Amino acid sequence: MSLGVIAKIKILPGRNAEFEQIFATLAAAVRKDEPGNNFYALHKSKTDAQLYVVLENYKDAAAFAAHREYPHFREGGKKMGVCMAGAPEIELLDGI
Repeated sequence: MSLGVIAKIKILPGRNAEFEQIFATLAAAVRKDEPGNNFYALHKSKTDAQLYVVLENYKDAAAFAAHREYPHFREGGKKMGVCMAGAPEIELLDGI
């Protein structure tokens, strides 16, 4: 069964462009190097310029667990952390 993930991320004012650039690099690595990832995309709120939502889908829970261990995820997370206004809000979803 696939696993969906919604990650809501608040960004500090003035850090949007930096965050988007870091995420673009991370997303390219996820798509290229993670065979268990089906979808990984960043979206920006139309009502809150500091709110981003990452929509993700993995073939299963093991693929999602592996995602969190890849070096590109760990490095990207550290780089994005300086742009973030707090910890992301994560919701896990079962694929139907």
